[in-house]
Amino acid sequence: MLDFLRDQVDPRRFLERRGNFIRAAWETLSPLPGGKQAFSALIARLAPYTGTIRATVLELERTRALLEMKDRPSLRNHLGSIHAIALANLAELSGNIALAYGLPDDARFIVLRLEIDYLKKARGTLHAEGRAPLVSDSSEKEVEVEVEIRNSQGERCAQAKIRSLVGPKKGK
Repeated sequence: MLDFLRDQVDPRRFLERRGNFIRAAWETLSPLPGGKQAFSALIARLAPYTGTIRATVLELERTRALLEMKDRPSLRNHLGSIHAIALANLAELSGNIALAYGLPDDARFIVLRLEIDYLKKARGTLHAEGRAPLVSDSSEKEVEVEVEIRNSQGERCAQAKIRSLVGPKKGK
């Protein structure tokens, strides 16, 4: 299925179509064997820079997303810990997925601001949990999404706040 998407279709064009593409893709793929990895690969295709961290979406529900990012040499800084920008990328991805999944079918969003506090050197497999407010309609409004990133011992390595502008899709 991913080969079809990769070779035949640019998935980004589906984001402006009717319906919530993120929710539909998750609900279709996640129950399948390897479906969470397929969904995560699709997200990486939609946002190629974000895909460089190779995060996997583990859980996704209205207003909440849980992602995992494995520690790799390409993500490390000169101090041997995961680079600050990789953590910011993970925070943005988990927050954006949480927000996107819960949006009404006729809504979209764009990030206005991202603030992140680095609390501890990040090493090993990380888990990022994004929590978004419930958005009930597509009227223009700013929303704040909160993200916590924890290491495998459950210690907080970073916390972020993402401010996004929600509004109607083009032509709606």
